[in-house]
Amino acid sequence: MEQFWNPDQLVTWFEQTIIWVETNILLIPILLQIAACMVAVIPAYLLRGVVARQLARLQNWRALLHYAGFRRLIAVLPNLAFPVILVLLIWLIDAIAIQADYPHNVLRLVASLLNAWIVIRLGTTMVNDPVWARSIAIMAWGLAALNIVGWLEPTIELLDSLALHIGQFRVSVFGIVKAMLSLAILLWVASFASRLFEQRIQKVHRLTPSIQVLMAKLLKLVLLSIAVLFALSTIGVDLTALAVFGGAIGVGIGLGLQRIVANLISGVILLLDRSIKPGDVIAVGETFGWIQSLGARYTAVRTRDGTDFLIPNEDLITTQVENWSHTDVKLRLKVPVGIAYHCDPHFAIALCNEAAAKATRVLENPGPNTLLRGFGDNSVDLEIRFWINDPQNGRGNIISEVLLNVWDSFKEHDIELPFPQRDLHLRSTDGPVQIELTRKDTGINKEKEKEKNKDNAKAPQPDTP
Repeated sequence: MEQFWNPDQLVTWFEQTIIWVETNILLIPILLQIAACMVAVIPAYLLRGVVARQLARLQNWRALLHYAGFRRLIAVLPNLAFPVILVLLIWLIDAIAIQADYPHNVLRLVASLLNAWIVIRLGTTMVNDPVWARSIAIMAWGLAALNIVGWLEPTIELLDSLALHIGQFRVSVFGIVKAMLSLAILLWVASFASRLFEQRIQKVHRLTPSIQVLMAKLLKLVLLSIAVLFALSTIGVDLTALAVFGGAIGVGIGLGLQRIVANLISGVILLLDRSIKPGDVIAVGETFGWIQSLGARYTAVRTRDGTDFLIPNEDLITTQVENWSHTDVKLRLKVPVGIAYHCDPHFAIALCNEAAAKATRVLENPGPNTLLRGFGDNSVDLEIRFWINDPQNGRGNIISEVLLNVWDSFKEHDIELPFPQRDLHLRSTDGPVQIELTRKDTGINKEKEKEKNKDNAKAPQPDTP
């Protein structure tokens, strides 16, 4: 411990520190690089306001705002104007230094750190999953660290040397990593581009909804296929080799994927012949609802209960489907009503028409019409017929409203609703028929009977001779 307080030793360490700083830091090339970075801060600071305003104008692009990740990205871009301009200027100075064959290690250090920070900020902003955000941060800082210490190229060479030869095809660790990154980025770009095109197609009102869905699905399939092919080409895969893979898929389809392919082809047929489209009100078996979306394998139908039924497209082709809004949204409903035989049917028909016309959803043209359908066992059978033009809002609520109006109108005008009537026929016998009526006493009647007996017992009894 004495050497730490020895003045001569402290002076020696101080001189050694100055020598190290002069040797490693206070060199003319290093000082010039630090000065270049400080000079680059000035134009970056002056231009940040203009660039930030231009980036803020992207918030008016509604096509991007439909995607949650891009909403967050557009919100954070104006704050990144300064570091983005600064890193571009530093990379420009670095390129000039490389062309002039001048040392640029400090420039590369600063640019790598700025790149890592910008990538992490953008990645964590667009990716909502914390696992993926953490993975992006680790990869960005790792690449920046390798680039700073000069180990990036040796690491790439090492990963590329770890390869496996399969025939004439060479698979390396670096190639697999590069293919995975390329595939992830290309699939994300393809998915985002398909969303933009889908939103653009939906704005073309000259196309029917089914054609819009078909074009969007085909475009998404094409973009995803192109992304996969590009990702395979980045690792040197010969695309002609996919012919064998395509043959294997064909055999698999023939053996075990018949229903899946049938649903896919049925979905394309439904989109082409426009028999059903999003928004149509259909009934398939016991399922009644309106179509929410047309998928490649199934059609989503939502009922009035809020339940989504995923009906395979093949069933919509091979079974009977009731489409209530195929050519016209108008729908006629029939509601049976019965009245007693002693009531006037003419007056009851007029009351039914008036009651149906009071309902809000019933159309005025054609208006309600009530018919006499027959004479039943217990009632005169009437049938109220009326039209609506919004079947997607349900049938039960409008039928209930009409029946409540009929009930109020019948009660007001003394139109009697019938009750079941039964005739009892007794076969004749030789002797008299004895009928005995009994009443089942309840608990209250029994209590009253006990109290009556007590009162009788307390009353004075007359003397008997």
